[in-house]
Amino acid sequence: MAEKHPVLHCPMCKKSTHRDDPDFPFCSDRCRLIDLGKWASGAYVISSPVTDIGDDAEHRGPADSDEES
Repeated sequence: MAEKHPVLHCPMCKKSTHRDDPDFPFCSDRCRLIDLGKWASGAYVISSPVTDIGDDAEHRGPADSDEES
């Protein structure tokens, strides 16, 4: 029985590509360089986790409060 391989697509242009291609996971050197340029220019950003202000206040005990008695 022949193995089925998933269809893989270039992350830049979405053309189909094969695992054995020399530029994998990209379809060409052009798409590889476009991706590298985006990384170098800071277009790709990993965001930091967002925390709610209310979460901090809920977890503080009486000794941690900012108010003086």
